Amino acid sequence: MLWFVLGLIALVVGAELLVRGASKLAISFGISPLVVGLTVVAFGTSAPELAVSVQSAWSGQVDIALGNVVGSNLFNVLFILGLSALIVPLVVHQQIIRQEVPVMIGASLLLWAMAADGGISRWEGMLLASLIVAYTFVIIRQSRRETAAIRAEYDEAFDGGTKGWDAHWGVQVLMLLAGLGLLVLGANWLVEAAVAFAKYLGVSELIIGLTIVAVGTSLPEVATSIMAALRGERDIAVGNVVGSNIFNILSVLGISASVAPGDLSVAPAMLAFDLPIMVAVAVVCLPVFFNGSCIRRWEGILFLALYVAYTLYLILHATGHDALQGYSAVMGAFVLPLLAVTLVVLAVRHWRLARPGKSI
Repeated sequence: MLWFVLGLIALVVGAELLVRGASKLAISFGISPLVVGLTVVAFGTSAPELAVSVQSAWSGQVDIALGNVVGSNLFNVLFILGLSALIVPLVVHQQIIRQEVPVMIGASLLLWAMAADGGISRWEGMLLASLIVAYTFVIIRQSRRETAAIRAEYDEAFDGGTKGWDAHWGVQVLMLLAGLGLLVLGANWLVEAAVAFAKYLGVSELIIGLTIVAVGTSLPEVATSIMAALRGERDIAVGNVVGSNIFNILSVLGISASVAPGDLSVAPAMLAFDLPIMVAVAVVCLPVFFNGSCIRRWEGILFLALYVAYTLYLILHATGHDALQGYSAVMGAFVLPLLAVTLVVLAVRHWRLARPGKSI
């Protein structure tokens, strides 16, 4: 427990130093705050996932490496966006609906397809890593065409890079290096503690990766999105989550598979349940986001309820509880079909309102 807590603290502090140092350093060298928001901040908040998954893959704990990514993606959308929308309805920028969410869905489907044969090979990892480079290049080019209002929002969020005690580039470099060091150290402590937890509790490393490790490494996204929602920077709250999910699949898993001693084996339970759920949650974002380009409070409650239901299933499955069969039957027969009908109604409603002569 002590090493787990210390590792978590090191990851959160390291991610904060990395994001603050890298974003201010980029702005100090004349890089647009919008580009920083779309790349450095979204990717930087996923640095704990990268550190933990790479460390796990290198050490042979592939279930933690994969479970961390899949669990973090589910937590990001269902819990973080759900909680943020509960605080204040979230505006969804059109670029996120038209480009980032389809990219997230495509990356999720690609991962599912790669995992279908029971493993992710080194060349598949290199393919994923190359895609994040191409994606980053595209959004940097597109950022030059963004509106002045969007640029002003990001500029306000990151203080222009020239204010405060860390305004000098030398301090920013030290913050960046310190953040990287804490991430590596924290990842090592967290992975070792997670393996010990799994052995002590008698559950699989996959369950630990999907729950405890995934939630712990997603704390920077929690802080970033909730603070952005409270400060009224609601584009950033949504963009941070979607950008982090894309980064998790393409970069975190891509690099992890590239450096692993062998293929990243995919547990049958993940292939049959967790990966399809991750893909379904990514697809769910489209009709929800399309519904008036806003995530309303009741939709945030729906997201939170889905995360609670998913976590409860994992707990029942891990403990072999007698209620698992009945719970699964209720979810399959009532809850999931009701969710599907709700999403179809939202999609049809948006289509009808979006026809010529109508307004959303």
